[in-house]
Amino acid sequence: MKVAKPITIENYYDVENTIFVVNNGDVFFGEEQEKISEGDMLFIPGGKSVNISYGSITAPVVSSEDFTSNKKKYLQNASESEINDFDVDGYSQVMFEAKVFDSVNFFSSLNITPFAIRNSKVLESLIRTIIDETNSTKPGKNRIIKVNTEYLVVEIIRYILDNRLFVEQLVTNSTYFKDPRLIDIFAYIKKNIGGDLSNKVLANVANVSEDYVGQYFKMLTGINPQDYIEYQRMEAAVELLRTTKKSIRDIGREIGYKDTAYFCRRFKMMFGIPAGKMRRRESLINV
Repeated sequence: MKVAKPITIENYYDVENTIFVVNNGDVFFGEEQEKISEGDMLFIPGGKSVNISYGSITAPVVSSEDFTSNKKKYLQNASESEINDFDVDGYSQVMFEAKVFDSVNFFSSLNITPFAIRNSKVLESLIRTIIDETNSTKPGKNRIIKVNTEYLVVEIIRYILDNRLFVEQLVTNSTYFKDPRLIDIFAYIKKNIGGDLSNKVLANVANVSEDYVGQYFKMLTGINPQDYIEYQRMEAAVELLRTTKKSIRDIGREIGYKDTAYFCRRFKMMFGIPAGKMRRRESLINV
């Protein structure tokens, strides 16, 4: 992407993990506007919002919703020559999932904040390889993208460990991801995302009392089960918005919301933009 016009996006958010490397110019992020320069990277865990400035630390501030509606005004696809043109500010970006037990976003579960990655030629190379293959027409591209994305995830985890970032969160996660009752709950929620997921049902799945299941879940994960379920439902909604032409009403019902208006309110509260604009945003990203 190239920066067509400097901008600061307030509370940028996505359900997928995002990592990008700065090709030219500077990017600033967070409350203290930490700078990322050429060759450095920014990692944003899925579900974490962050303020991002492209092109200038004093760039005009717009909301995430306004940015989505006017994305092409600020950021545009860059040509190969523009990527290597030092007079054109821009970055290269990869978005990906990293699920534990095919249900829990690993990086989101750590409850870590967006952070800079510096001096990692391996990660920089992986990002560029994945993007090159995405734009390729050669056979086997999907396999190469999959393998390199898995490699990317491993290298991000290694970077966290090597730099002793978020050590406490990693220790906590390694404990609760080994609990079979919690694994059963995760699997049941994923399989029955549009059904009854009350604490009473989850208690039966984990074979604990209804009074205890909420306390048990929060003790191991740091969040209560109903908050986790809502996040999973909203993540499923985003996936349906991205991959289907189903109506917002049908999507709401499919993930467990009988009241479309309530679903829309909760969606906007979580992502900062209406569901309809999320769909439009995805069409712009894929242009």
